[in-house]
This record gives sequence, C-alpha cells and structure tokens, in this order.
Amino acid sequence: MSMELAVMRPGASGNGVRTVTAPGSALGSGVTLHAYDIGVLVVYFAFVIGVGVWSSIRASRGTIGGYFLAGRSMTWWPIGASLMSSNVGSGLFIGLAGTGAAGGLAVGGFEWNATWLLLALGWIFVPVYIAAGVVTMPQYLKKRFGSQRIQVYMSVLSLILYIFTKISTDIFSGALFIQMALGWNLYLSTVILLVVTAIYTIAGGLMAVIYTDALQTVIMVGGALVLMFLGFQEVGWYAGLEQQYRQAIPNVTVPNTTCHLPRPDAFHMFRDPVNGDIPWPGLIFGLTVLATWCWCTDQVIVQRSLSAKSMSHAKGGSVLGGYLKILPMFFIVMPGMISRALYPDEVGCVDPDTCQRICGARVGCSNIAYPKLVIALMPVGLRGLMIAVIMAALMSSLTSIFNSSSTLFAVDVWQRFRRKATEQELMVVGRVFVVFLVVVSIFWIPIIQSSNSGQLFDYIQSVTSYLAPPVTALFLLAIFCKRVTEPGAFWGLMFGLAVGFLRMTLEFSYSAPACGEVDQRPAVLKDFHYLYFALLLCGLTAIVIVTVSLCTTPIPEEKLARLTWWTRNHPHSEMDMEAHEGPSGVSEMPCGEYPAGGGGAENSSQGWEQHGAPRRSWGKLLWGWCCGLSGAPEQGLTPAKKAALEQKLTSIEEPPLWRSVCNINAVLLLAINVFLWGYFA
Repeated sequence: MSMELAVMRPGASGNGVRTVTAPGSALGSGVTLHAYDIGVLVVYFAFVIGVGVWSSIRASRGTIGGYFLAGRSMTWWPIGASLMSSNVGSGLFIGLAGTGAAGGLAVGGFEWNATWLLLALGWIFVPVYIAAGVVTMPQYLKKRFGSQRIQVYMSVLSLILYIFTKISTDIFSGALFIQMALGWNLYLSTVILLVVTAIYTIAGGLMAVIYTDALQTVIMVGGALVLMFLGFQEVGWYAGLEQQYRQAIPNVTVPNTTCHLPRPDAFHMFRDPVNGDIPWPGLIFGLTVLATWCWCTDQVIVQRSLSAKSMSHAKGGSVLGGYLKILPMFFIVMPGMISRALYPDEVGCVDPDTCQRICGARVGCSNIAYPKLVIALMPVGLRGLMIAVIMAALMSSLTSIFNSSSTLFAVDVWQRFRRKATEQELMVVGRVFVVFLVVVSIFWIPIIQSSNSGQLFDYIQSVTSYLAPPVTALFLLAIFCKRVTEPGAFWGLMFGLAVGFLRMTLEFSYSAPACGEVDQRPAVLKDFHYLYFALLLCGLTAIVIVTVSLCTTPIPEEKLARLTWWTRNHPHSEMDMEAHEGPSGVSEMPCGEYPAGGGGAENSSQGWEQHGAPRRSWGKLLWGWCCGLSGAPEQGLTPAKKAALEQKLTSIEEPPLWRSVCNINAVLLLAINVFLWGYFA
C-alpha cells in the first residue's frame, strides 16, 4: 500500500508534468537520514535489547507470577514510568498531535483527566485487587461473583479491545512514522517493528517489559521536550502559536465550506456542550467513564501496579504516572498545533484529492502532524533520536499489551478449557498467543486508515466508548456495592454489549464525510457525541445490573471477604484459601514466589542439573529459555507455607510514614492539575 505524493513546488516547470516521489522523501521534503541518525538508531536498539535481555535473565520467567507479574518485586519509579509509556504509545503521539492540529487544545484534557484516575487506581482499586489476590481483572470478577461466564466474557472483550484500539493503531501509527522518515513500505516497517518487540516480550516477561519501559520513558520525554522547544522557537513561543495557528489556512480549499478554517475555540479546553467537537460535559463526565476503564480496570495498566512489592510502591507509581501524564499536552498536543501553523498545506489540507495525494486518506492529513514536524525541524543526530522516541513509544506500549494479552488468554481462557494445564503449558500458550495477536492486528490496519475523519485519536476513543462503559459500571458496582449479584452483573454486561455493538456497527457502516460532502449519517451518529454516549451507556448498564441484582438472592457476606472496598481488610476465610487452588493444583496466587529460592529460572535449572538428567541440545536449551521452561520438576508447597505466602502477597498494610508521603504527594499533584485546568479552560 504505497502512498504517492505529487508535488508541484514553486519554480517548477508549469508544463503539467508532476514529480512523483517516494513518501519518505516527499513528506520530508527530500530529507534523508544522515549516518549520525542511523548510528543513534542502532545504538538505541542495541541498548534496549540489552536491557531487555538483562532484566529477563534476572526475572523468574518460569512461573505464572514471575512471567506475568515480575515476581511482585517492582519499586515505584519503574512502575510510574511504565504506567506512562504503556499508555503513551506511538498511537498517542500521532493521534493526540493530529487531533490537536485539527481542533486545538481540548484533546489535552484526555491526558489531564488520567491523573485523577491514576490516583483512584492506587488508593481505591489496587488495595481491593491485592487483597483479593488476583493476577488478572477477569479473575477478580470470577472471585467476586463466582462465575466462569463473566470471567471468559471479560477476557474475550479485553482481547478484542486490545486488537482494535491498541495493537492495530499503535502498529499503524509507528509504521506511518517509519514510512515518512525512511520511505519504507508500510507493511515492511510493521513487520520489522513487531519482530523486535515480540522477541523480548516472549523471552522476558513482565520484568523485561517494565525495565525497558522505564528506559524508554526517559528517552521519550527527553526527545519530545527537545522537539517542543524547537517548535516553539520556530513559531515565536505561545503568543506566536496563537497568532499563526489562527491563520493556518491551506492554499487549496473546498468552495462554499468552512472546514479549512481553524476552530475559533482552538485555545479553550471547555467547549460548547451542543456544537463543540469535544463538549465540556463529555470531557469531564463522559471521559471519566472511559478513563476509569482504561486506568482502573484494564489489564495492561493494572498489571503494572499489581507487580509492586508493597502497597506504598503501588501508590508511588500512580503519583509518578500522574505527574508524567501532565506533560503530553505540552510535548504532543501543542507541537501538533505548531505543525499545522507551520505547514498548513499538508497538515491542514481539506480538499479530498489533495489529501489523498499527500497522505493517502481523503478525509484529512492531521495524522502526519507530528512526523512532519520531526522530519522538518530536528537537526542531524537528534532526528535519529526522535525516530527512536517514536519507536520507543510504539514498542513499550506493544510489549505491555502483548504481555497482558498473553496473561489474559493463558490464565482466564486457556485454563477454562484445559483444566489440568501445567504452569509450563500456560507459559508456552501465552507466548504463542502473542504471535496470533500480531497477525490479526496487521490485517486490521487498512480499516483504521479510512475511519473517523482521518483522526486516529478519535477512532481509538470512539471504539472504546462503545465497548468499555459497561465494564466501568460493573467494576464500580462490584467494588462499592455488596448487593450486586452474578446474574445482575452478567445481564448488565450483555445489555451494554448489545447497545454498544449496535452503535459501533453503525459507526463502521457510515464513513465520516470529507470536506464539502453531505453528511448522510443518521442523527444518532452525527448529533450524539461519543463521550455523551459513553456516559449514557454506563448509566443504563448500572441500572440493569442493580435491577436484576435486587431481583436475585444476595451473595452471603462471608463470601465477600477481601473482595470489596468495605471488606478488603477482613481476614482470609477457609473457603478463600481453597479457592486459590486451581483444579490442577496450579496456584492462582499473584506470585510465582515458589520456595526453593523463589522458583527463578536459575534455581530451577540448577535443581535440574542435580537430578542427573541427560544434557539437552543447544536447540532445546534455546527453546526452553524462550519459553521460560526448565527441566526441573515442579515443586509443590506445603499448606502451611502456602498460607504464609498468601498472607504476605495479599497484605495491604503500609508503614505510616510512607502512607503520609504518598498522600501529601497525591494532594500536591491534584492541586497542580486543577490549576492547569483552570488556566487553560
């Protein structure tokens, strides 16, 4: 799928002959990567793979908790950095900057809203999840309601959302960036990226993912801040941006339309509740529904906090993540607006034929805002670093999603059908599933290109708003309302899925009109904003859940010990201890801290040597390392040791000093957040 750009530069011969160039050189105005840029890229990739291999050697990769929860040993700073980088993928760089270029500052509110929900994760949700002793979110629902069907449904829904809103959009945007920077084919770029990413996810597990995330967050924030300063310097800082953005009108416009004009409210966060592109009630209330799903119930994010070595470290990670989420407004959204101010003909194009030539999409080219700025403004060497930043963003979010998806599939879906599955089998199945995800996502990319006015961020948020609100309603009620029962939860989810799926089907049946075309979509699509729809769907689902629950028998109080906000400090019941044993004796504890030295790969391999088994070939040893397998017999736990380990891993106690430090930091973070909302409102 090559995108060709016909360029007629000033001073070119006017004989009608157009020069057709490769997308990389066209979009980069003839820029090619210097040897220094390539050197920076090579050093970066070598460093990342080195960190991944180092952390995967350290990790206990041969157990469920070692591979999927980093052995519950992470401290606050890598967790905070990982929370940021698993969310800020290349999709967010391309999407946020693109929507900023098209509509102004308001989209930055999506990032600032996240700060509140990250604190809710650390102070409200994680204590309940840790007390319940779970590895995955569907596993929590199974314990809370005692239902297999909710667990499997939630796992499948999460995997569908990952493929459609996370993996495919990140791959598409990362490949778009490489295509612009290097002029490579979109699919070749995709394959190369995925191979590197999948290798260290499959080999290393969550510890490799979190440490590489921490490294990539530093590179990402540093590189993006450099580009931000260069961009502001180019337009004359904030005052210059305001002036130039309002005048950023392309030369080729569609007659009798206004879609080429920048929005008059571009520099306001709060916009008209009826006619605004991001209405303010939707931004505050509707967005909170989506953000609660994303930050408090989504496996990718919660898994990072569950890997914390203590409750205080989980809270500290949330606070650091909250501070980092304030930054994208300044280093992604505003550079997107700068890009439109500097290059209105490309980034702000509105004529469908012109847009098709520039970026291959008839509905607009705002997605190229960030890559265009990088190629045009970054000096030699730093350009290579910036491409590395986008690769970092892409790879860190993809590795996070791959690891979490393999956790969901292995623990929640595969164990449902293979009740006697061993830990080693679950390790292999999780890794094979990553390969399957990659293939499905690549096939979905062409659909993303043509949807939602060419604004990738709008596509991500709108699909989420059709499928995620019922999940938000269910988790909030499961944690705060003891009266909710399994039939209520299940039928609420089914109702929410039916309504959300109906709207999503309509969305994909009617494409958004290009500039000058008549909008033939039904009123429910063009007049009912997706953020309002998210709020309505969440409310309706909650009503169904509560109504059905009140008509059914309540769950006995003793079965809710450590599973709700009100019962999180209750002592472990005998039934709860038994529930931790799967049918095959595979412990479902959120650990993997098996005795005999913690069950790490090194210890178990030493044990295997001692058993005098025959030496294996290099091929088998390499396969065993990739899959976290050792030849050691699996070691069981005595009931007493299991009880002690369970007690330690589900403790939500905190030292008073560190609890106070976390609380003070949280209040300070919220004060800064409120000030910023007020300043830009």
